[in-house]
Amino acid sequence: MNSKLKEWLPVIIIVLLIFLARAFVFSPVKVEGHSMDPTLHDGQRLISSKVSNIDRQDIITTKEPDNTNIYVVKRVIGLPGDKIEMQNNRLTINGKEYKEPYLTDYQKKFKEDKLFDTYSYNSAFQEQAANADNFTNNFSVTVPKNSYFVLGDNRLISKDSRIFGFVDKSLVQGKVVLRFWPLNKIQLF
Repeated sequence: MNSKLKEWLPVIIIVLLIFLARAFVFSPVKVEGHSMDPTLHDGQRLISSKVSNIDRQDIITTKEPDNTNIYVVKRVIGLPGDKIEMQNNRLTINGKEYKEPYLTDYQKKFKEDKLFDTYSYNSAFQEQAANADNFTNNFSVTVPKNSYFVLGDNRLISKDSRIFGFVDKSLVQGKVVLRFWPLNKIQLF
């Protein structure tokens, strides 16, 4: 082996490992829009793991079922076979009530009509929020085999399984494991 190749071999191996990890283990993601407020905000940067198991209430990145050219960030609410009901902002899965602590403060601001003060949403959103009876509209669904039911945390505006339907497992890019930008909001999930 010539000396130049020996010199560059560690660099080539590191670049190859990074490429393979990016292709098969993790993926960088940028949040676009407000559908995951208050948990994630527009412009934040995330790392999504392609090898993590997905469970209820995990945040995932997935292709939209009705437009597979678009990737979105959503929260898994229902797993295959789950019967999910939302009645008067109370989530029930398979007959058991599930708390959604990540929404508590946001729902409180919604009830007090203070979302605009906190998040500076445009007037169209404010009007929609003012006219909404519930933070999450009532629904009842059963998740099919090999699918997930996903919702955005900002239920007032999120395009999610209530609109585009169930997400087939094959469309899921990965589970969000890290927010790395902005630096003052770094967080493991």
